[in-house]
Amino acid sequence: MEPIGIAYIGIALGVGIANIASAFGVSITGNASMGSMKKNPDAFGNYMILSALPGTNGLYGFLGYFLLRGFLVPEITWFQAWAILFTGLMLGVVNLFASLRQASVCANAISTIGGGHDIFGKALIIAVYPELYGIVSLAATFMVSISL
Repeated sequence: MEPIGIAYIGIALGVGIANIASAFGVSITGNASMGSMKKNPDAFGNYMILSALPGTNGLYGFLGYFLLRGFLVPEITWFQAWAILFTGLMLGVVNLFASLRQASVCANAISTIGGGHDIFGKALIIAVYPELYGIVSLAATFMVSISL
């Protein structure tokens, strides 16, 4: 296998894992929203926003591609290829856990709002905390891209 193949695998892992994680995350929160709408249908706007939050982690995987695509050239070195492979893996795995944990926080908030409690603003702040680690992984990807 050529070095460029290793780099493509890394980018595919970063984009793929992060987007699969987002799909699972928004499914978890969407399911919570469906159950809560039975009890409190008037809070649909809150459910929709909280349901969308875990989807942002997939965007970080996609942005990782744009940060690393400049190295996808036939002249790529083995060092660059392995760096991209492990960076993509890191980006995907961190966003996997960030999205799933954020989905858990959001699903609990959706359920609580469905029970009649007005906690949307506070829940939104707390739900952003797992997101920060997805952002940190994207920042790390940027740092790798400028150092290669």
